[in-house]
Amino acid sequence: MGRAHWKKIWVGSAGNMVEWFDWFVYASFATYFAGAFFPEGNDTAKLMNTAGIFAVGFFMRPVGGWLLGRVADRRGRKTALTLTVTLMSASALLIAIAPTYAVAGYGGAAVLLVARLLQGLSVGGEYAASATYLTEASLPQHRGFASSFQYVSMTAGQILGLGLQIVLQNTMSSQALHSWGWRIPFIVGALGAAVVFYLRRAMLETEVYEESGDDTPDRLKGTIEALLAHKREAFLVIALTMGGTVAYYTYTTYLTKYLAHSAGLPKETATLVSFCALIVFACLQPLAGRLSDRIGRRPLLITFALGSTFLTVPIMTMLRHAGSFWPAFGLSLLALVVITGYTSINACVKAELFPTGVRALGVALPYAIANALFGGTAEYVALWFKKAGMESGFSWYVAGCAAVSLIVYLAMRETRGIDLNRVGATAERAEPAPAKVASR
Repeated sequence: MGRAHWKKIWVGSAGNMVEWFDWFVYASFATYFAGAFFPEGNDTAKLMNTAGIFAVGFFMRPVGGWLLGRVADRRGRKTALTLTVTLMSASALLIAIAPTYAVAGYGGAAVLLVARLLQGLSVGGEYAASATYLTEASLPQHRGFASSFQYVSMTAGQILGLGLQIVLQNTMSSQALHSWGWRIPFIVGALGAAVVFYLRRAMLETEVYEESGDDTPDRLKGTIEALLAHKREAFLVIALTMGGTVAYYTYTTYLTKYLAHSAGLPKETATLVSFCALIVFACLQPLAGRLSDRIGRRPLLITFALGSTFLTVPIMTMLRHAGSFWPAFGLSLLALVVITGYTSINACVKAELFPTGVRALGVALPYAIANALFGGTAEYVALWFKKAGMESGFSWYVAGCAAVSLIVYLAMRETRGIDLNRVGATAERAEPAPAKVASR
């Protein structure tokens, strides 16, 4: 890959990392600030309240996917990516300064809710714009490898969040963390997003977008009308996302809480388990993406779905009785290895289904809908099962979602090798050709 392509991937990934740092620190620090906004009830009830607001952010993602997907298809990927990071910076700052229940009653929870709505708008557009950008910015024969950096950067954002949590846990008292220390990561996130804003202002647009050869009329680009011409592809995005997003959020955002509140590990140990497992997970993404460039996307997706369908219940059951760091780490890593078959390539698979004029919206809206229904509610569903005394039921729910996606993976066509400028209702397969490097 040429230097220009690496530069595009770096800038797109850096912004994505900050976006997801801000998104995930809400979940990882929820155990510390839940009592600040929701003082009534037991620990599980407080977590359910904060998880409910976490889920609300997901329900704004379809709106953000529609608005910012439209911007990305009509005004360019660069414009949309700059807008997403601006929204994320504002939302992180709101959480950092939100008043507690003792100061403003439920007014603080209202500020928290507004901030999560803004985050939902931002991430709803960020996923699709970055997935589209990274896919289009790479050489055809390296699309799987290049797009895998979306989850590298997403995971890096979470690793940074967990790393900061570990530092704070070891340098601050528990009382200080619960009182005001939880605000620190949101201040860091707001500053990081401001830096990325300036980086993205100077980023290059993709050649595929600038030299689009698809026949979508200008007035229809980024519109629901144009998307409806690709209803089958939109349904595919929802169905193939279903199992992957539930599994991903189970073993990332919910895992630390599960280890702490169900397996009985200390919070510090649970955080360290997630931190170490996610480092290995991030390193696996480019390897799996490169493998998909050689053997295709479907074999990896099918492997993920089979593993998630049949291994989720035993893994979650053994995790509950892990008892110490190493067993918990080994089981967590096994689960993350399984879902690598989905995370490493789902960005390019979705982008490869749509023509350029509706690609960002085509990825954004169906994906955001699937996330709102399944990813955003995963933690809340897990806590509901726990509160109802049927915690093991959540494992079967995750496995069932993966089984549905497995059926879709078995039926869908292979997308590796498709010419992005000729994708459409009668998409033609083309041999990968060297991409031109723009002279700018």
